[in-house]
Amino acid sequence: MKNCIIAQSGGPTAAINASLAGVMAAAASMGYDNIYGALNGITGILDKNLIELTDVAKNDPKMLNILKQSPAMYLGSCRFKLPKSEDASDVYEKIFATFEEYDISAFFYIGGNDSMDTVHMLSAYGQKTDKPIRIIGVPKTIDNDLCETDHTPGFGSAAKYVATSILEIAHDAYIYDKKSVTIVEIMGRDAGWLTASSVLARTAYSAAPHLIYLPEMPFSKENFIADVKEQLEKHTQVIIAVSEGVRDAEGNYISASSKSNDAFGHVQLNGTGKTLENLLNNTLDVKVRSIELNVLQRSAEHLSSLTDIDESFALGQHAVKMAEDGITACMAAVKRLSSSPYSVTYASVPVEKVANAVKSVPKEWINARGNDVTDALVEYAAPLIVGETQIPYKNGLPVYADISHLLHK
Repeated sequence: MKNCIIAQSGGPTAAINASLAGVMAAAASMGYDNIYGALNGITGILDKNLIELTDVAKNDPKMLNILKQSPAMYLGSCRFKLPKSEDASDVYEKIFATFEEYDISAFFYIGGNDSMDTVHMLSAYGQKTDKPIRIIGVPKTIDNDLCETDHTPGFGSAAKYVATSILEIAHDAYIYDKKSVTIVEIMGRDAGWLTASSVLARTAYSAAPHLIYLPEMPFSKENFIADVKEQLEKHTQVIIAVSEGVRDAEGNYISASSKSNDAFGHVQLNGTGKTLENLLNNTLDVKVRSIELNVLQRSAEHLSSLTDIDESFALGQHAVKMAEDGITACMAAVKRLSSSPYSVTYASVPVEKVANAVKSVPKEWINARGNDVTDALVEYAAPLIVGETQIPYKNGLPVYADISHLLHK
């Protein structure tokens, strides 16, 4: 038998299900007998919590299309950190025993940095123990911080949502002839790609966001106050885009009020926007509010980028082709051929070059003051938000894939 398992992990996006649909469609066309989905990431394989995807992949193109345009993760996610094989060989033995029991020849893991680390460790164990299973990573993350790929599926749609939100916030703010400051906190712990994409909101009539702050540059509260004062001299309303992960010159997150960490060792942040709102309220005599886009920017399928969805689907397909070509321990990647006209191709990169690495916004794409981005960032990001998906609606609401299998009672 020629079978495969697909799983998803990490944070949701508007495009990760398009990659799932791409893997499913390609696996069906390339002769896989059984296509399984592992629920809740790698834990679904450990717990043998699998569902059948074969019939949908082979016989239901309508459902595949709905899945392609559904937000978040059809297979669910997890935040399970795979231990090193030398510390927990039993975990690896259990995973590969499931592969053997289900006669798996290929495993596709769709996820971000930590998921690619899982792909790397599973691949290393499989090679060390002479297991024939091909293990392929399929990238996703709204943070756009995966190395070895021009950009990451999910980023384009999230960038479109962020830029649209900033434009609409500007329209809301401009109706009053009264000095005000609006701070928009955008996801991005270590890389500021998503916050940088807010620059795409600028129009011939609106300069918002007037200030942009990224984690790549040290954040100074004194400079921030001075920047805002300068903008208030030019504009009645000032709108600011700031990454959740901005930190001071010593490397301390300005919003980290405790040392609590998650399972992967990431510091828990506690509201950069609110921190800066309080700072300005204690400094300036103008109305100040902060807005945290929070999870809304991750799965806003109604504002997804058609470019993003189509590329995500194609990457899923390419991952299956990689497996069919005998490739393992690699991640499917996007390689840009041209920005104007926009053109890409798909490639394979060693996952060891991706795992636990972070791709930052190039310093030369950030201005010297650290409060704006350059035209190079605009040229890079602008093609990624192009195009609108045709989501079906019923009773006024979008029709998404049924995820009742994820609802735990």
